Amino acid sequence: MAHTTKATGRAVAGTRVVLAYGQRVALGASDFEIPEGSITAIIGPNGSGKSTVLNAIAGLIDPVSGELVVHTPSGDRAAIAYVLQSTTVNEAMPVTVREVVAMGRYARLGPFRPFTELDRAVCRDAMERLDILDLATRHLDELSGGQRQRVFVAQGLAQRADLLLLDEPVTGLDLLSRETILGVVEEEKLRGATVVQTTHDLAEASEADHVLLLSGRVVASGPPAWVLTPEHVSEAYGVRLVGGEGGGLMIDDPHHRSAIGRHMHLHRSGSESRPTEDL
Repeated sequence: MAHTTKATGRAVAGTRVVLAYGQRVALGASDFEIPEGSITAIIGPNGSGKSTVLNAIAGLIDPVSGELVVHTPSGDRAAIAYVLQSTTVNEAMPVTVREVVAMGRYARLGPFRPFTELDRAVCRDAMERLDILDLATRHLDELSGGQRQRVFVAQGLAQRADLLLLDEPVTGLDLLSRETILGVVEEEKLRGATVVQTTHDLAEASEADHVLLLSGRVVASGPPAWVLTPEHVSEAYGVRLVGGEGGGLMIDDPHHRSAIGRHMHLHRSGSESRPTEDL
């Protein structure tokens, strides 16, 4: 069961949550919390359940079992903005940067209410913050991957959401786009929003306030110093760690071994579901 309630100091609380697509379990029974007004990084190998957790928080999928509660100040799911990882554009759709960012206001406007000066000001502010105001009349198919990602993040900002979900927002981007987006993430936290972002970067995760380390389940959850230990990271990735610059940790595996081979599947007997693991 998943539902949204008013904020209580926790942005998200999961109790024995199981998330699945059909018979394939993406996240085994897990308990976790995401603190309100913080930046939380969700990290883990490919197929570990990172995007699935975001999908569940956004309400796109429901838990198979357990309880997932999303807390917002208003108790309204419209207070959640979700920016998907995307670097491809349908070139047949002649949509401009300004129009894409404006779509971020639709959830609050409803189907019939016209744009107000406030809506226009919010969109302009979002474009300024992502340094794309000069691209407002350009079509998406004319932009670089980094510029497009900044457009999608600006769309998320235009929602003025209490909870901002970002799926690998800076993966593979140019330095300018990466620094601009990460700077905006910090600004959103200062505004009082809760930011949850997935990442493959241990260094990036270590800069967050809170970390969820996944590997088909929640391996560890809490402050980076407690979660990103050699023991926890080795357990999640199934590889050894080596020391990096400045005493940080580096995964000694350039391919970041996928967790897909460790996915569990649901075996149903009557009305009960029982997860079993593929080894």
